[in-house]
Amino acid sequence: MSLEGQLHDQKSMRSVTGKTADWTEMAKDCVAFANAVGGTLSIGIEDGQTLPPHDQRIPPDLPDLLRRKLAERTVNVTALPNVATAANGGQYIELTVPRSTAVASTTDGRYYLRVADQSKPVTGDDVLRLASERAALPWETQTSLNVPRSDAEPSKLQAVVAALRASDRVKPSVKEKTPDELLDHYQMSQGPYLTNLGILCVGQRFRRAQLTTAPVVQFIKYDEHGQKVNKLVWDDYLLNPMELIEAVWQEVPDFRESYELPDGLFRQNVPAFDEVVVRELLVNALVHRPYTQRGDIFLNLHPDRLEIVNPGLLPLGVTPQKCIPPFAATSI
Repeated sequence: MSLEGQLHDQKSMRSVTGKTADWTEMAKDCVAFANAVGGTLSIGIEDGQTLPPHDQRIPPDLPDLLRRKLAERTVNVTALPNVATAANGGQYIELTVPRSTAVASTTDGRYYLRVADQSKPVTGDDVLRLASERAALPWETQTSLNVPRSDAEPSKLQAVVAALRASDRVKPSVKEKTPDELLDHYQMSQGPYLTNLGILCVGQRFRRAQLTTAPVVQFIKYDEHGQKVNKLVWDDYLLNPMELIEAVWQEVPDFRESYELPDGLFRQNVPAFDEVVVRELLVNALVHRPYTQRGDIFLNLHPDRLEIVNPGLLPLGVTPQKCIPPFAATSI
């Protein structure tokens, strides 16, 4: 059973039974899940536990009571309770809340969003932003350019398919799919056309340029006086996002630097930059950048730090004060 987080929460039976029932808090969490990507609430499992009490039994009328109470207190929220039995024989309610296609709220006009393991209130201009993003078709799945799937660049398609089949994170049943089936499975194609995601990953160079928001990466090095001393730019749309990560790591000369440290009678070289950390930062920058607006990804190398700066706003519910360190860019 998963721990509490972005997609899962646990509630005690006391939160939905007797005089301790807190339906307002339950409605708040359901609204937050519906406004995010959906999730589940395991009702009947205490915080810090992974299983319900072995002798716990769910009253037969409790699932219907949950549906009624939540329907009375929420708008645009679908609650799907199901009685489940844990490995120790104890029963609990698995309450599934799908992602809402409209903006979800409580009946008294409160909006919430699931951020990590908390249900955060949405206020001010963020309510309008939530409404505009909710109604929009995900950019990655759009086929507005009408690029036929046969227009995929063979070398890039072959590389993506080989990487998926070599990954230990892909299920064996998925690895058995044909290249066309893999494109459909990962939403890189839809019907006869490549989606925007498919154009990014396996499309030809001029098709990527037609997207207008395909990622562009700039590396800028500053000296101790804040003056630019080197600049590298990947703006020719020749590379897909996966190849961009490799190119940045290989072509930035500063990433090859190392420190020489004494080790007894010998000396050892310690890299100035950890490859795993740099690649992870680049992956996060490419994945989390907004693809509905233009803007370059900047790698700003200062004498004492590396900053990776993405265009656009932070995700809803996240502020610079909540980041570690408290800055919109990522520094190492």
